[in-house]
Amino acid sequence: MSELDELTNLFRKLGAREPEEWASSQLHEGINQLGRLLFLRQAWRRVVREDDHSWIQAEIDYSAQHPGAPCSGIGQALKNLLAKGADPQDITDVVRVMQYNLLFHLCDLLDGDVELEPEVQNVSWALVQVDEGGEVVGSIDALHESVLETDPTGREMRPR
Repeated sequence: MSELDELTNLFRKLGAREPEEWASSQLHEGINQLGRLLFLRQAWRRVVREDDHSWIQAEIDYSAQHPGAPCSGIGQALKNLLAKGADPQDITDVVRVMQYNLLFHLCDLLDGDVELEPEVQNVSWALVQVDEGGEVVGSIDALHESVLETDPTGREMRPR
């Protein structure tokens, strides 16, 4: 089996859509596509799922148990929205889009697309892949370009 076939199979196993393109790009263009996919896959796992509204009650319960905790205001806000007849699916859709927006903009920030004051123009950030010893293996670039295509729904944040 060729290196391309092995890498394609790995991308397929990890759930990449169009695994051949990811593998080919990594091998022929030198882009750390595996690092990109793994980071974005883990990031998406932290975005609420569109078909799971259990997070709403969990937030309400947590806020009731910890009324002075940071972010505990979400519980009462969610309770108010539900009391006014808001559909849990609509609430989830709003939160999911806002979480996607944050993820996209954080990835954009890591990719260096930010304007800073002239005094600190030399400051930038990066995401890198490290080995078991903490040594840098390589950079993971252009994350924002793949955020939509790694949406677990496969719809790239388009409505159901």
